[in-house]
Amino acid sequence: MLALASAVADRGRVELVLVARPEVVADLREALPGAEVVAAPALTARTPLRLAWEQLGLPLLARRLRVDVVHSPHYTLPIACRRARVVTLHDATFFSSPEWHLPVKARFFRTWTRLAARLADGLVTPSHATAEAVAQWVRGPLPPVDVAPLGVDPTVFHPPTDADRAALAAAVPDLPTRWIAFLGTLEPRKNVPALVEAVRRVAAARRAAGAEPPSLLLAGSRGWDDAVAGAVADATADLDVRSLGYLPLEALAALLGDAESVAYPSLGEGFGLPVLEAMSCGAVVVTTRRLSLPEVGGDAVLYADVDPASLAGTLDEASRPSAGHLRAAARSRAASFSWDRCAGVHEEAWARAKGGRTP
Repeated sequence: MLALASAVADRGRVELVLVARPEVVADLREALPGAEVVAAPALTARTPLRLAWEQLGLPLLARRLRVDVVHSPHYTLPIACRRARVVTLHDATFFSSPEWHLPVKARFFRTWTRLAARLADGLVTPSHATAEAVAQWVRGPLPPVDVAPLGVDPTVFHPPTDADRAALAAAVPDLPTRWIAFLGTLEPRKNVPALVEAVRRVAAARRAAGAEPPSLLLAGSRGWDDAVAGAVADATADLDVRSLGYLPLEALAALLGDAESVAYPSLGEGFGLPVLEAMSCGAVVVTTRRLSLPEVGGDAVLYADVDPASLAGTLDEASRPSAGHLRAAARSRAASFSWDRCAGVHEEAWARAKGGRTP
């Protein structure tokens, strides 16, 4: 959200007001000198109270500030609000694949997606796949839907430099010489256990051929189930697989760009930002054709099915010299996904919503 707000502020075409928790206001004001940053009450640090304040306090704040449009960036919106409202819906897998989420979370976001579709003056999604899924699962007419693909920050995600490599070496003790990388939350939809088994097969085949096997480096926060931890534990006897947790931003370019390949075998995404970030680093990316991922990867990545056998075969393909051309193709395609473009789509959505409402 910070990258989008920064792009909107840099464009200077709308007066941007951000409402943020008190503890981040100072940082936001420093990062976004072109925007007004207003502190929400301290009680919003607790999710139930934040949701209550969104319904009771935010409409009053919007009225006092005389804003034209209230943009809610994560599904929920103030129900009783006389200002135009635009809501971002990031994906619709709460409907199509509720097993990927905690049951209470799936119910919560299904409810708010339906409310947003009924009450908002406009919706924003990060991909056409998400827009189509919302239309499929939400009954009745929808407000205008704008597709705003996310951007990538080339100051963080770029072909690795020596400084990036030093940062990675400092963050990962005994860094292997060859590795397959994964970046993302270690949750059910990411299909990481299948990836672990796939790399296990690749490593076994390399050893049998007398070649150096790759390690598997998993970067990202732990999800809500234990499947990944179990898969990693089962594989450690014959695979160097490491769960690294969060890595410093300055280490990510080398993790991705210097990897033999970057694997993102997701079962479905609303967008798939880690694929774009890896592409921007010049990685050979292996992903799937599920939901929005082909919108990001285009013809600059390799695609596999979600099972270990298909993933292993495609990872082997990614290691061959013939896949090297994908590094330049990935960088070229990633360059077309900018936060400035994303900001422009949002500005169009806000203008349309404003035009349909009289405060």
